[in-house]
Formats: sequence, structure tokens, C-alpha cells
Amino acid sequence: MLVLERLGHTGGATVSHQPFAGHPARFSRCADLVPFLPPRIVDDLGLDLTLAPRPAASYTPTLRAGAAAGLLVEQPESEATAASFRTLTGDDDEYAAWQAFHAEVAGFAERVSATLLDPLPVERTLRADTDPQLWEDLVMRPIGATIERRFSDDTVRGLLAARTLGGTSTSLHAPSLVQNRTFLHHHLGHGPDGWHVPVGGAGAVGDALAKAATGAGAELLTGAGVSRVAAGDDHAEVTWHDSHGTHTVTARHVLSDVAPWVLRILMGDGEDPEAKPEGAQLRIAMLLERLPRLRSGVDTAVAFGGTLRVATGLDHLEQAHADAAAGRVPEPVPAEVHCHSLTDASVLGEDAPEGRHTLALVAHHLPASLFDHEREARASEAVERVLAALDEHLEEPLRSCLATDAHGEPCLQVTLPQDLEADLAMPGGHPFHGDLEWPWASNRARLETPAQRWGVQTDAEPVVVCGSGARRGGGVSGIGGHNAARAVLESR
Repeated sequence: MLVLERLGHTGGATVSHQPFAGHPARFSRCADLVPFLPPRIVDDLGLDLTLAPRPAASYTPTLRAGAAAGLLVEQPESEATAASFRTLTGDDDEYAAWQAFHAEVAGFAERVSATLLDPLPVERTLRADTDPQLWEDLVMRPIGATIERRFSDDTVRGLLAARTLGGTSTSLHAPSLVQNRTFLHHHLGHGPDGWHVPVGGAGAVGDALAKAATGAGAELLTGAGVSRVAAGDDHAEVTWHDSHGTHTVTARHVLSDVAPWVLRILMGDGEDPEAKPEGAQLRIAMLLERLPRLRSGVDTAVAFGGTLRVATGLDHLEQAHADAAAGRVPEPVPAEVHCHSLTDASVLGEDAPEGRHTLALVAHHLPASLFDHEREARASEAVERVLAALDEHLEEPLRSCLATDAHGEPCLQVTLPQDLEADLAMPGGHPFHGDLEWPWASNRARLETPAQRWGVQTDAEPVVVCGSGARRGGGVSGIGGHNAARAVLESR
């Protein structure tokens, strides 16, 4: 097996880098968390990898009538979560609705998750095993309508609505239902301790996979930029260039980890601007001397222990989408914040001063097209607005907590969707290589070939997709690669 990697290292989006001169702290370029890496894949590959649960699920600070408070969701939930709901909403009704809805969604997600490493199930099979009202709520109607019908508090609604933000800028009421598919994807494979932090940083995932591949006899070539894939009926030719020149190899099967939009270009179809994916996230990496205090008085280790969300009420999210669709930077900018060093202090490097932490901020509803013109000015505006949205809930400005690098500059690095496209060949900076699909086949789907049955097919039989662009891809899961490998094995 030959693995070709355009970059000078393996790992793609699951890599760690040290962006701040003079500091060994490691940050992810794109993939911060591991939402679902099936234990079967870890065991089958013998991955030397530790995934640590975060101490909390989320904290959403609030300001109502000038009073600072917040909504805490633990993992697993306890009386503190119930009390947080009660304090926010005034009674236990909203928490009861939350528990009921989560139980239903978790049950459905568990059934779907059980199929992800098998050939695609057909829609009617899953539908027959699902409560008709739940199927209607999750699959048939926009998730925004479901959330509005089942919940009344805007912060609680927004906490659920934020789970539809998977790199795209979409209304909760969009008829495309891409927001529903992202919502389901968010829940797949979740146990009681939720999403995980890879110990050692995101690069630990890519390193473990590379080690497993070489141990199984694979040859890994870095700095190898593929420029052409030519497929026949029973083979394909792959052409790449590196420091030694241009090379071509013939293979019975080609597994593609690039976005399907990019693969079509490599296969000679040319660029289709209308079909190009568009990401909608701005990312900020920060190194802090200390975590900022919150106006609500909550322990900072609790607030930042999971996902801290700001400006993510349902009304805020819908307005932010409307602003973005009109070509404006939203105000406020919705965002989520992660402090991975609270879970894994090793990312700080050796001898880190007490109190120092990494902070990764992901700002939503900022599509790549917003930065096509006047990029620096638009990026500066977006950064200021998202930091202002966060500062509203802090006792001290976040910038006052920043460490400085070896040149005396604040440790704050901004990554636009265009940066992800340039660095990682993700079209439009879309983290999932394009909008997610339902993780099952339609009732009329053709499932005649192994690749079709496993949801990894392209227009050419020798070429299959094995990354986020697979039908059950998206995120750091290994599922696309597993299913592509199974399809290849069945084709022999």
C-alpha cells in the first residue's frame, strides 16, 4: 500500500502545531476534539491513543435584566445541572423537557451508530424502528421547528440549536435540512462522557494512524502532491510530483481522502464554482497566562471545562445567519470556546507556568465569502465582535489574559476558511469537505456494488472516498476509512 500526502507530514487536519514563538504549547490547526472514534477501529488497528473525557459538557453564560448567570450541563448530568436549569428558567419544566428530548435523541442516535461500521442501512429499516413523531421531528421537518415546539427558553433552545453548526451557515428552518443532518451527526456515538480530547494534542490521532499504517507495511510518502487521477474499468493511475520530479503509479484501487469536489478536479472534470463547498467558521488560537473570571462567579475550571458558548441563543443564531446571508459580519458573532489544557495539560509543554492555558475559539456564521473582499478588515471586524461577545460575560477583557510570544506580540492566531483551504486543500474551508448526508441509504438508492453498499462510491469503480466526504464521514472518526477498506476487500 502506498500513501501519498501533499504536506510535509501526515495527519491532514488532525495535526498539532506550535504557533507562538518561544512557547511549546501545541494547538490543532482544525480538528480540536474527537466526537466519535469507534472502539472497534481503535482495537482493530491497535492504535496507541488515549482519549480523555472533558470534565463538563457545556456552560452558557447569560445576562438577563443585567444579572449575570449561566446554564451548566454536566457529563453525566447530576443535580447541579437540574439546579442550573431551575435557576435559569424558574421551574423544572424545561429540564424535564430537556431530559425527555435527549433520551429520545440518544436512543435514535444509538441505533444509527450501531450501523456505521456495517453496509448502509436503508431508510425504511431505520424508520420502522423509530417512533413516528421522533422521525418527523428529526428527519422530516426543520430542526428549528422541533426545538421551538419542545422548548420555551431561548438559551436552552440555543444550546440545542448550536449543535447544528458544523462549519456551514444555515438557518434552523432551512428546507435543505442540512442543519438536521449536522444535529444528528453531533450525537452519533456519544456515551455518557461526550466528546473527547486526544491526549497529546490532535496530532496524536494522526501519529497513531501513521504508526499503525507503517506497521502494517504501508509506504508513506510526504511532500507528494497528487495532480491527476485517471480511472479505467479495473484500475486507476495516480500522478504526483515531489522534490524528485513527477511520478505515476497504477493501482487496482485508489482511496481518496481529499474532498469529493477536489477529487473531481483531479479526475479531469474541472472546477465547478457552483458546487464548491463553503465553510463558515473563523478559528482563534490563544495562549493565556490565566483563565478569565466570569461575571456569574462560576468556577473558571467549570465554565471552560467543556464547551463555553456565547451569543448562541436561538434568536441570536437566526439573526447571525441572516446577517451572514446579507453579506454582513454578525453582531454579536456566535462562538464556542474550548480549553483543552484543562483536560490534557501535556499540550502546554514542559515547565509551563501555573495558571497558563490554551484556548481555542470557533466563531460561527462567518462564511468564506464574507472574506473574499477586504479580507484583513473583515477578519479584524469579526475578531473584535466575537471577543466583545465573550468579554460581555467576563470580569476582565480576554486580551488582558493573553500571554506574549518571544517577540512581545499577543499569543492570538486567527484562521479564516481561506486559510484552511490554502493549507489543507479543504474547498471553501469546509471542515467536513461539504454538507453532511444522512448516514443511511434512501429507499431507492442503488446498492449494487461494494462501494455503493458502504457509501464510498465515486463515478469510477476503482476510486473510492475514504475521508470526511464519505456518506458516513465528517469529523475525526475513522469511519470513512474503515468503510472504504471494507468496500475494497469485498471487491477482490
